[in-house]
Amino acid sequence: MKAFIPVFPVKGMLMGWLWCALICGSFTTQVYAQETPADSLKLIQLNEVVVISAGRQLDHQKQRKPLSTLDEFLESSRSIKMVKRGAYAWEPTMNDMASERLAITIDGMQIFGACTDKMDPITSYVDVSNLSEAEIGSGQQGAMFGNTIGGGINLKLDKSNFRPTGWNGSLESAYETNNQMRVFGGELNYSNAKFYLNTDAIYRKADNFYAGGDEEVLFSQFEKYNFSLNSGYKLAEDKSISATLIYDEANDVGYPALTMDVSLARAVIGSVSFNQDTVLGSLTNWESKLYYNTIKHTMDDTKRPNVPIHMDMPGWSKTAGFYTQASLNNEKNHFFFKLDGFYNKSYAEMTMYPVNSDEPLMFMLTWPDVRTKDVGFYAEGHIPFEKASLKLSTRLAYHSNTVADDFGLNSLKIFYPEMDRTNTRFLKSFSAQYHKMLNDFHFNGGLSYGERAPSVSEGYGFYLFNSFDNHDYIGDPELKTESSAEANLSVTYKKPTFEIKAAANYFHVFNYIIGAVDPSLSTMTIGADGVKIYTNLDYAQLFNASLAGKYAISNAFKLSGSVSYHRGIDDDGENLPLISPLSYGSALDFYKNQYSASLSVHGAGEQTNYNPAYGETKTAAYATLSASFGKRFFIKENDLFVKAGIENMLDAYYSSYTDWNNLPRMGRNFYLTISYSIN
Repeated sequence: MKAFIPVFPVKGMLMGWLWCALICGSFTTQVYAQETPADSLKLIQLNEVVVISAGRQLDHQKQRKPLSTLDEFLESSRSIKMVKRGAYAWEPTMNDMASERLAITIDGMQIFGACTDKMDPITSYVDVSNLSEAEIGSGQQGAMFGNTIGGGINLKLDKSNFRPTGWNGSLESAYETNNQMRVFGGELNYSNAKFYLNTDAIYRKADNFYAGGDEEVLFSQFEKYNFSLNSGYKLAEDKSISATLIYDEANDVGYPALTMDVSLARAVIGSVSFNQDTVLGSLTNWESKLYYNTIKHTMDDTKRPNVPIHMDMPGWSKTAGFYTQASLNNEKNHFFFKLDGFYNKSYAEMTMYPVNSDEPLMFMLTWPDVRTKDVGFYAEGHIPFEKASLKLSTRLAYHSNTVADDFGLNSLKIFYPEMDRTNTRFLKSFSAQYHKMLNDFHFNGGLSYGERAPSVSEGYGFYLFNSFDNHDYIGDPELKTESSAEANLSVTYKKPTFEIKAAANYFHVFNYIIGAVDPSLSTMTIGADGVKIYTNLDYAQLFNASLAGKYAISNAFKLSGSVSYHRGIDDDGENLPLISPLSYGSALDFYKNQYSASLSVHGAGEQTNYNPAYGETKTAAYATLSASFGKRFFIKENDLFVKAGIENMLDAYYSSYTDWNNLPRMGRNFYLTISYSIN
């Protein structure tokens, strides 16, 4: 086995950083979470916070593209990359790990997609109109949101929270030239010291987009509706109840990188909460929530030409859950406790219709009605020292999967005759993070260990076709629990007008789950190259390093930039799939007298560490240039904000390592957003 030595391309990284700083790149709407000082009551030491809206009114002036999709907001983060299978519903990755290794929640609620092809990540069932920010925790810093290896993302819903604002609302619209996307939205809110009600709706419709050079990308259209309702009522000065309802529906969604499209993706998400500011003595901020969500997802190939055999592939996911959490604070130490649990039902089927109608239909369960129960306990404590602090955290969870459908169970027993109907695991995570202040320097370092159970597809998937490597996949219910040992380190130099941060992390993942070819099995999908079984490698190793900085040139001009390096190999020293090449971005932003503007660049080097065994091909280096300009107008007591911009200004034709089957990115695109807020 080959040793893993993370060789950092110092010369290339330095040149990339200097180039970024000189050219100036895209302003990202991210706010880096401050490191937790010794006397702080802030309990979550997040790596990053992506601000999406502020106080129920989108903060247009500081956002390059105010009504962009949530996918684009998340991609502005330093920590998150998005896997693209089309123009809609991109899949978040963090630390070069995909969604099965992440804990992704909406306002603390566990939600699971209903698509076996990962065409409906959790982030696709909300919109920017629902959200205030995205909390991002790398590695076990995200364990508060659930069992994880790579990290956690919590999408916080935007709520008035009893602010005495009275009635207010807004109307918003946007248009993009490349794919003729039309966006219409609005909200109406009321809030006082005893009661609040927030309502909003947004509609998006887009045609096919065009890659650089005016090349149309067929089957890239989509249509989406989203409605949400938030309400709260104060029972007493320190007690309140609240409720949330979200309805999200997407229709006629094209996935040009896949063999099928989606005719329907629908989610209904609801919750009720109880909050109490003070419980007993030092026990404060008690919150308890009950929630339920249901998702239906239907894959469709009826609009594709030359389909060898028509298929219907619907899927369903239903989740009920709860959490209760509170803080315990004394003069020196601060603690946080959370008990949570959920019950999920995942069911998906496939019906194949032969060209000859006299032949019988073919049917199979691709997810055999898997019932998942999970109950976990999370705790963290902050111990202060002189100009330093230590954060200790742990998560312990009981996790079980049960195959409820007899037909599905018997199908899997073809490959695993001795398999049990129920599989139970106990999952553990531990983390220690140390922060030290030394004059203008902040030093952060940590060690952690975490575990996660296989996903439904990895454990129980039945002939799931992966178009990336052109193989059918079969799950293994007897997979070992995947675990990870992580080390992280960062150094930040911070002055009032200047900040630079160097950071790195290393993951040694034991029992790494990935597909391996089984030549003894026959394919189910016409044209597939073979069948892969999900299996455990002895281990895999991932290394990430980044350098980021920002500089206030004046009160009006801000310069920011970042560059990152990534590496991932398996236990034989072979490259892991979907590992980022050297990437960079920078921005010059201007804000003064209600005017805003930005000039930006984003790019990546050539992808040299790829693996054809997983369907990867080399992606070329690229760089894109973008710009925007905005103006805020005051009309009596109301606001009118207009912002226009251009993306991919030079109309570059390119794709990145996360673009499924080298799907090209959008070419030159002009956009205009208008927002009118009534105060």
